[in-house]
Amino acid sequence: MVKHRIGRVEQEVQKEVNDILLKRARDPRVQGVTVTGVEMTGDLQDATIYYSILSEKASDVEKTQAGLDKAKGLIRRELGQKLTLYKVPELEFKQDQSVRYGEKIDKLIAKLHQDEANR
Repeated sequence: MVKHRIGRVEQEVQKEVNDILLKRARDPRVQGVTVTGVEMTGDLQDATIYYSILSEKASDVEKTQAGLDKAKGLIRRELGQKLTLYKVPELEFKQDQSVRYGEKIDKLIAKLHQDEANR
């Protein structure tokens, strides 16, 4: 039962953070950020928020991370108003590597098909 509640809270946090980034965050560094997942501790005190951006440039990733870290206060405040939780969790933002990994696999497969076609 508890795991089910954590999952529901994670989904709600993901939806709300996406919404906040889209509608409330004014920082250009966080434009185009998509929240891909949320992992919360069992006591709902900490949330790791995974995100992806379209750019793969390291400088863009750093800027986005800095923008998200700066927006933490705003995001927590907004979450506090939207969620009915006893305590708003501490937030940590991490880039979701799975999207990039998937793209790399797609490119490798495409290259294999291209090599096959050229034979």
